[in-house]
Amino acid sequence: MEPKLQIRVQRYGWDAAAELYEDGWCDPLAPAQETLLKVAAIKPGERVIEAACGSGLVTKAVASAVGPAGAVLATDLSQNMVDLTARTCAEAGYGWVTTARMSADDLAVEPESFDAAVCALGLMYVPDPGKAALSMARAVRTGGRVVATVWGERRNCGWAEIFPIVDARVVSEVCPLFFASGTPGSLRRDFEQAGLRHVEEHRQRETLEFAHERSLLSAMLQGGPVALAVKRFTPETIKEVEAEFLDSVKDHRAPDGSYRIPGEFVTVIGYR
Repeated sequence: MEPKLQIRVQRYGWDAAAELYEDGWCDPLAPAQETLLKVAAIKPGERVIEAACGSGLVTKAVASAVGPAGAVLATDLSQNMVDLTARTCAEAGYGWVTTARMSADDLAVEPESFDAAVCALGLMYVPDPGKAALSMARAVRTGGRVVATVWGERRNCGWAEIFPIVDARVVSEVCPLFFASGTPGSLRRDFEQAGLRHVEEHRQRETLEFAHERSLLSAMLQGGPVALAVKRFTPETIKEVEAEFLDSVKDHRAPDGSYRIPGEFVTVIGYR
């Protein structure tokens, strides 16, 4: 897919998923987000830029860490996600958070104006993750750090069949190369090529828990990366997709009807 088209698809896709994303993914993604925050070690008074902030789950944690003496700029490609983050941060009393619509690979900020740049599970959607790593690196001061978390290897993510199932019903791929950054050493190389030093890679296996069939389907179809394609499907097609996807994860269904699906995450840190 041509990069500009991919960015446009992602923008409208996440606009479509914004309202359901947090409900579906808050708990399953918490362990990965906690790792990112631990590795980033955000301190009171720091200035932090976040790329691909989504609904603001990590934004609020970063805002709490820097406190009112610090500042957070939360950016996302989707205006609906930006608006949602701005609203929830304001409701939480984080007046030191500002938001802006920006793509992770083109952060329009002054060079070296932040202490840290973070991105939680956003670089898989960027046409060129290396370009995003470079954009984040430029935003931080000398000695500052860049931290990003992505999904790991496809074979270690039990929900991965959602992509070919949806792709079979649309003209172009929904998320080309989604798992590419999760292959061993891939994101680490992107960071090193962006000029970052002392780069470290952390891999973790987790179990994604969904309370029941409907919460799983809502997260995967309406609140995730295939949301734009699903909105265009007929009710009959949606039923077909749901049935195929549930069959692909049937081995992860517990006797009580909940789902416990394996997942892998990769977190990388580098210093400017």
